[in-house]
Amino acid sequence: MQRFFYFYIMESTFKNIDEYILLFPLEVQEKLLELRKAIHSQVSDLEEYIGYQMPAFRYKGKPLIYFAGYKKHIGFYPGAEGIRNFEEDFKERKYKFSKGAVQFLITEDLPWDLIHKIVQFKMEEIEQKKS
Repeated sequence: MQRFFYFYIMESTFKNIDEYILLFPLEVQEKLLELRKAIHSQVSDLEEYIGYQMPAFRYKGKPLIYFAGYKKHIGFYPGAEGIRNFEEDFKERKYKFSKGAVQFLITEDLPWDLIHKIVQFKMEEIEQKKS
């Protein structure tokens, strides 16, 4: 059943972040809601949307951050520059990461300080590209 559940999530189309989050087990929902709230607490004028079948945020009309729930982790997608800039932090904290994503385990507290720095970095990146 679990395999089907996650396959269904990947095949579905969501209208908003609430619909997306409600499809997960309670433990994952709680983490996703915490993450969403933390991102909003940094920036008041964010636009929420679904991009690439994931919850996403736009800042000043530009994609800022994506995130996604999985069985054992939350994927956090700040883009290639966002990952490159924080590689040492990820290595130091022993997070799995790739060119465009980092994984935060469901069983651990989310790294609020690091999430805050990444979101701030992405906002500054968008500001610089506008000028």
